[in-house]
Formats: sequence, C-alpha cells, structure tokens
Amino acid sequence: MEVTVFGTARGHRTHRSSFRFRATAAAVAAGVILAGCTSSEDGPGEAAGGVPVVEKGKLTTCTHLPYPPFQFEQSGKVVGFDVALIDLVAKNLGVEQKILDTPFENFKTGAFLNSGECDLAAAGMTITDDRKKNVDFSVPYFDATQALLATKKSGVKTLADVKSQKKKLGAQAETTGESFAKSQGFDPVAFESSDAVLNGLRTGQVDAVVIDYPVVQGWLKDKANAAEFVLGQNIDTGEQYGFSVKKGNDKLRAAIDKAIKDARADGTYDKLYQQWIGPLPKGRS
Repeated sequence: MEVTVFGTARGHRTHRSSFRFRATAAAVAAGVILAGCTSSEDGPGEAAGGVPVVEKGKLTTCTHLPYPPFQFEQSGKVVGFDVALIDLVAKNLGVEQKILDTPFENFKTGAFLNSGECDLAAAGMTITDDRKKNVDFSVPYFDATQALLATKKSGVKTLADVKSQKKKLGAQAETTGESFAKSQGFDPVAFESSDAVLNGLRTGQVDAVVIDYPVVQGWLKDKANAAEFVLGQNIDTGEQYGFSVKKGNDKLRAAIDKAIKDARADGTYDKLYQQWIGPLPKGRS
C-alpha cells in the first residue's frame, strides 16, 4: 500500500513553536506523495463500515518523525512497525494511509485529532491515565521498556552511576522516558526527537540518555554506534503502546482494535514484529 506523507508543523529543540515544511527530492523520486495544502475538493468522508475519516479515501495518521523502528524514513518512504499496523487498518477500511508529521507534544492533548487534521495518532505512544483524559486509546499493541544508553567513555551503566558521577542525562521531550528520569530526581536535557537524542550523545551534550529500548536496539545495529555507546540498565516501567483517536470516535477505535487482534491471531503481527523490531520475546517464538 502506498503511504502518503504530509510534512507539517514540527517543533525544534530550542523553538518548539516554530514550523517548517519537509519535502525531499528523494521522496518525490520514490513516488511518495508529499502533500501540500488540502484542496477544496477534498474533505471529510466515510470509510467501510461507516467509519468517519477527515479526508475522503484516506486514513490520516499523525506521527512524529523519526522514531525508528516504529516510524522513520527509508529510501524516501515512511516505514516502520506502527506504519505497517495502521496499513492493515487502512486496508480493512478500503482507504489509503496518509501520514502527517507533527510535534509529539500534541499527542498528549489530542490537538490534531480534535482539530480534524488527523484521524488517529501512531507514534510509539505509551498509554497513560493522563493522556486518556484527552484521547481514546486502542487496545495495547506493544509492551515497552526503557533503557539507559551511555557513551563508553562516560563509564556509566546505571542511573545511579549517572547521579553519583554527576554526568549529564538526556531524554526525548514529552515522553515517558523524560517523565521517568524526572521521577528519579533528574533534570534531563530535553531533545525534540530521537535523532536529536542520539546526536546529543554523539556531540557530548549528554553522557547518557533514557529512551525506549526498541529504539536503542535499532541504534546499536549500526556498527559505529555500537563502537561508541554501551547499553546500560534495562528499565521495566510496565508501559504499553496504543494508537489514539479523538474521544468518542468509537467506530475508528473499534476498527483499529479489530486489525490488531486479527493480526495477532493470524500471525501477521509476529511477522511484522520480527521485520521491524527483531526476535520475538521469549515464549512467543
């Protein structure tokens, strides 16, 4: 299924309210549609089963790029575990997924869902009681843990090491990783994206970071990263990821739940997990 990508407002680390449009020649060459403004002919529609969509023939997904292995650009296309799962939803609804790149902080408030710019949000997002106040979540689709990644030269492997040695800790802004670090008494340097987190480590802005373990797994597949960084403690916070919809959008939420449950039942979920995340958890292989 072809995925349509719309580059839109995206906060920067130092100026979170600034906006910029993202478009690359590579994306165009690859056949990915980078939409500009919605034309007057476009508008709300209805997908199979009477599911409302904000644009006819599309299932518009808000995400925040990049966040591998869940959503990231590869050869000019947006791919990843989240993208593949939502493609299943779109296929069932007889529409095409369209991806809108937005600031992560909007997922906590449901702003782009409430404004009618997106049908759902898919961004490796942890289900929390605080977020449930503003959006409705699908059934959980991923069990997540946090991890500490540090530069080898820092010599730290735990948060206790970071604290005792007075090292600088970083995290992605507005994430549960940042929240966890703060709950442990840290004041982490906040980075706007996962790419910025990794760059912060590379450039010495921080000595270690707390971020989702699957993201760390992806980074360490790169030999250069594996040579420079070391995986420290694994932090089990009991987190589960979910896709979110506007409060009261029960038809779309039910469609997402069905796609997830069907994928788990017929083996599709496991195949996608192995493709994008890695080996299945123990007991599921």
